[in-house]
Amino acid sequence: MKKDILKLGLALALFAAGACVALAMVYAVTKPTIEGHEARNLEASLKEIFPEADAFESLNGELSADTAGVTVTGAWKASKGGATLGLAIRTLGKSYGGDAAMLVGVRTDRRLSGVRILTLSDTPGLGANATSPTYFVDKASKTTFPGQFKDKPVSDPFEVKNDVSAITASTITSKALTDMAKAAALAGSAWLEKAAAGGM
Repeated sequence: MKKDILKLGLALALFAAGACVALAMVYAVTKPTIEGHEARNLEASLKEIFPEADAFESLNGELSADTAGVTVTGAWKASKGGATLGLAIRTLGKSYGGDAAMLVGVRTDRRLSGVRILTLSDTPGLGANATSPTYFVDKASKTTFPGQFKDKPVSDPFEVKNDVSAITASTITSKALTDMAKAAALAGSAWLEKAAAGGM
């Protein structure tokens, strides 16, 4: 009886070890592909926010968010011919369905150049409408949720149902994404002002 249990335990341990090795091999093989895909998506998003830019310089570690629950996970200075156009800031926060990531462009004129939602796992048909190119918070002008932030002044309140249109039946998602955009706007604007004053 004990021998059977030991044999079963040994077989299970060998199977578990084999599964771990297999998973590690799959991860090692797919990691470069995943990282390459993420890098291409980031580059495309940066170009969407600053289409006129010819260079993006990483500023990782130089910016931080003052908004509770929002973290700056990356920043890039966009420039053209050596002249600074603004910053693209990647933020991470919590939305209804878990973590959400957003890329926010802040121009030197203290306006947003655009917003791209990078990851969002909220409810399909509700909060997930934030990422839909065919869901409009303003049907007359065909403005999407992230589209309403283009050219928005950093000095605006960034308040849902005030100066920001909410996604129908998704106030939590709307507020979470708006807080992330505001945090990026304030952090980026502060960095740009300091740089313009010669502090960078």
